[in-house]
Amino acid sequence: QVQLVESGGGLVQPGGSLRLSCAASGFTFSRYQMRWYRQAPGKEREFVALISTGGKSTNYADSVKGRFTISRDNGKNTVYLQMNSLKPEDTAVYYCNAYSLNDSWGQGTQVTVSS
Repeated sequence: QVQLVESGGGLVQPGGSLRLSCAASGFTFSRYQMRWYRQAPGKEREFVALISTGGKSTNYADSVKGRFTISRDNGKNTVYLQMNSLKPEDTAVYYCNAYSLNDSWGQGTQVTVSS
């Protein structure tokens, strides 16, 4: 079965950094564009970043551009999100997703940015 397991979240002070990982299984990882989303308390899920199948193209939400970097390792079936210069408004549960693959959402990992 399709499975995505996010990890790497935690509590960090404003200006700090975290690196999230998403381990994929149950499908051919290298054939899918991968995306990160987040959902903050009381808000709808929002797009954060995407990366093409081979990792050559990326796109970011305006709110994270210049601070976050998405990458992938097709040999490890893993997609990453490096988050720098974190702000309190980045606080959310972060999810990865395989674009166009139904029911590929994981449990998410909590990121809390607070002093």
